[in-house]
Amino acid sequence: MNIDFHCHTTASDGTLDPAALIALAREREIDMLSITDHDTLAAYQTLGNMETGLRIIPGIELSSQWNRRGVHIVGLNVDTHSNSIVEAVTKQSKAREGRGEIIAERLAKLGFADCLEGAKSFSSGPQVGRPHFAQHLVSIGAVSNIQQAFKRYLGAGKVGDVKDQWADPKTVIDWIRGAGGVAVLAHPTKYKLTRSKLIELIAAFKAAGGEAMEVISGAQVPSLTRDMARLCRDSGLEASCGSDFHQPNQPWASLGHVAPLPEDCVPVWQRWQ
Repeated sequence: MNIDFHCHTTASDGTLDPAALIALAREREIDMLSITDHDTLAAYQTLGNMETGLRIIPGIELSSQWNRRGVHIVGLNVDTHSNSIVEAVTKQSKAREGRGEIIAERLAKLGFADCLEGAKSFSSGPQVGRPHFAQHLVSIGAVSNIQQAFKRYLGAGKVGDVKDQWADPKTVIDWIRGAGGVAVLAHPTKYKLTRSKLIELIAAFKAAGGEAMEVISGAQVPSLTRDMARLCRDSGLEASCGSDFHQPNQPWASLGHVAPLPEDCVPVWQRWQ
């Protein structure tokens, strides 16, 4: 089966609207798809009762903070109308708004005025994220490209790296489970943790009620996949995978182009087959 349980639309920081992403998913012959926009379920409201032609597992990617580090947790198969997930979206959206204001204030001190309004002009949905700030910085000539914006101003440890307002993993996981969903640790290799810290994170995630982790996130070398599969199995977690798609023409995060899970993994999607 072709499974992609991590992708984004214009409801957060993707460039395709929900209908266009569904069309691409059908073109790529995806069997099961979860749209996991950051801290919002707006894509599902846009799709409504649209006939998609594929199995949709409602999802969301929620921001959290663990040991003063930003960590993302995907919720799969959530009841999009549950009080628990509505509370999560409400609180996370408020936190995201506050983060945007802080980022804009910090950038203003560096001489870049009105960055929040500029970032909003690049957002098609309810959320404003760092990629929108990056697009604004490119548009005003502060940097030459988005990668440079993150390297100078928005990436880890830079002025735009604001995460203190996010809920802790236990709270996020409780929101997901309260909505009948499964909590999945997103892209564990992207947090730039030492081996011991990564193992500590996975253990803390499971202790808080997490049930799965992404063994594959986008294009990655087979040796990394085997290593993540080993950690997943040793931790007693189920395995998930996703492209982390944001826009076309990014081969490292191409919708539906995700390698098969190693055979010794227990796939999280067996719950819904």
